[in-house]
Amino acid sequence: MEVLKQGSGREIIKQGDAVRRPLQPWSHSVHRVLAHLHQHGFRHCPRLLATDEQFEQLSFIEGESYDYPLQGSIASESALTSAARMLRKLHDCSALFIEQTATQKMPWMLAPRAPAEVICHGDFAPYNVALQGDLVVGVFDFDCAHPGPRLWDVAYAVYCWAPFKTKADDKLGGLEQQAQRAKLFCDAYGLANHQRKLLVNEMIERLNALVGFMQSQAKRGDQQFQSNLDDGHHLAYLADIEYLQTHRDFIYRALV
Repeated sequence: MEVLKQGSGREIIKQGDAVRRPLQPWSHSVHRVLAHLHQHGFRHCPRLLATDEQFEQLSFIEGESYDYPLQGSIASESALTSAARMLRKLHDCSALFIEQTATQKMPWMLAPRAPAEVICHGDFAPYNVALQGDLVVGVFDFDCAHPGPRLWDVAYAVYCWAPFKTKADDKLGGLEQQAQRAKLFCDAYGLANHQRKLLVNEMIERLNALVGFMQSQAKRGDQQFQSNLDDGHHLAYLADIEYLQTHRDFIYRALV
């Protein structure tokens, strides 16, 4: 048995080839999404194995996982571009789920966002993918999944993979390198030029929404989010928003 993540009532444990996670109010929605993805050819995500009253068991995605600062294979251009292609496949496959399912009536951790074009992963960051060599081969942790626009999900992914971060422990290179990585991600995803023109503003809006969500959950009594606020996690996002605003024109020119 291996503890993958700890938190108040949110311990995630690997047992053999399975991962045991606490059930959440939105878990059934995520299970339906995962089943749809597997049924329609996207098998780079966990499969639901079993549930009981408190826990779910999901298949384990083999590969190396990383966190910030991005170093080694996860910082390579191959990892970056394979991640972008993975996200595009996920979005393309999930679009049919949107067409076939009344997603607005389903519970999600994050509120659905119009127009609902795909199922957004919601947290498509380096720490939520599996790497083999320097290629992304899987994606996990779909707790933040929700219906929304492609660009909404791409914006957060680009922010995380460039990454446009200012905190010393999270940075990778300077602005020019970050902008180049953002363009590589957009190229590999196949993001259209008219969407690239909106990308920086979408990143800013997405981060503002994240800070607002953290604050609202803390007010509702969620101790983990309150702890995050107490530790100043939201201040890093606010600094990153200012960074994006300051360098909006430079990033825009690099993307298009």
